[in-house]
Amino acid sequence: MIFDALFGDPAVDALLSDTSLVSAMLRVEVVLARAEAAIGIIPARAIDAIEQSANATDYDLAALATEAGSAGNLAIPLVRHLTGRVARIDADSARYVHWGATSQDIIDTAMVLQLCDATAVVLASLDRASDAAAELAQRYATTLMAGRSWLQHATPITFGLKAAGWMSALDRARAHVREALAGARVLQLGGASGTLAAFGDRGTEVARAMASELELAVPALPWHSSRDRFATLACALGVATGVMGKIARDISLLAQTEVAEAFEPAGDGRGGSSTMPQKRNPVSSSVVLAASVRVPALVATVLAAMPQEHERALGGWQAEWETIPSLVKLTAGAARHTAAMLGGLEIDVARMRANADITRGVSLAESVSMALAERIGKFDAHRTIGAAAKRAVAEQRPLAAVLAEMPEVTQHLNRAEIERRLQAENYLGASEQLVRDALALHSRERRGGAAT
Repeated sequence: MIFDALFGDPAVDALLSDTSLVSAMLRVEVVLARAEAAIGIIPARAIDAIEQSANATDYDLAALATEAGSAGNLAIPLVRHLTGRVARIDADSARYVHWGATSQDIIDTAMVLQLCDATAVVLASLDRASDAAAELAQRYATTLMAGRSWLQHATPITFGLKAAGWMSALDRARAHVREALAGARVLQLGGASGTLAAFGDRGTEVARAMASELELAVPALPWHSSRDRFATLACALGVATGVMGKIARDISLLAQTEVAEAFEPAGDGRGGSSTMPQKRNPVSSSVVLAASVRVPALVATVLAAMPQEHERALGGWQAEWETIPSLVKLTAGAARHTAAMLGGLEIDVARMRANADITRGVSLAESVSMALAERIGKFDAHRTIGAAAKRAVAEQRPLAAVLAEMPEVTQHLNRAEIERRLQAENYLGASEQLVRDALALHSRERRGGAAT
């Protein structure tokens, strides 16, 4: 696809390609045969011919796609072609291809294998993004900037606190994705109706042998029409993309010309305009935000596909085939861009301070109000300082100057106290401590993640 380089991650796109899917399905077929041979269900001599015939590059993907359109799934034509190739090597061995399994066993287990590899790339990008946010939090722990609520100035914060918020959210998202992937890392083997009947009384032995070689867990039961594991992973990926979307929204707003406090990494040909030479567009933010717009619908599709019929689904299972890979690809692309964006983010400290001061102290009205409330009560203090703030805005004067002219204020607070209360550095609360605590937790979690 022409937009894959923009919206995806090349590594994940390769892991979820058509060739990768066919290769994963053929791998499952080979492992199935090995497991059966190991416990005597099929003759061991059949393994060599099956293994020789399981190279995905030998298969015509276009032909498989056409045949799948008639068969209803990809496994049916793939097994037919695999059987034919085995027969050309050893006709008797061809009898044992796909022995006892059903199409969904092969397709679901192949999907799990692909998800394990592809989601590992997503997790690695989330690691880089979180570490980059941690570096920003540490570097700018005391860098003052305007806090903003409802897109308007609120009380001051530090950029380090904002970056620590990004970091913490990324850490939580990463942990949820990792946990959901661990839950989905299970073998699918049930046969026609989930009873393993075609294996006689040795079906669970086959399952254990397959799971061991594929490094998957053995579920308590086949899960043909119980899709909670995939749905949980889809939800975790959706939340992760939303977390990254919030970060991209913040950065793109900080990059506005009128704000100009933070900028995505610069580079030749990056973020330009076809007509305006001066433009430096927030490209990564746009990609992450686009993913955050598209991903929720894909998650909703996976959730909507959960109520499946009896032992094998009609439509719900099929709805996952393209939806889940698309979801992973978009999340991977968002994670790649988020990591790069945070890793090279440029901060204008002076502009942050200038913007914080632009209200001439009005954004610190709460600070004076809380001091006055200790003398006259919160309601009256809020009303008095609110009136002063409106006057300061209307007259385009510093709030301190307006307050100094109000006897109802000066009889309780002198000019020095007013000035002190309106210094932004004096109203950052526990910002530094919050950043330190968040960084300490991040460090512990990263050490724990590395150990596991």
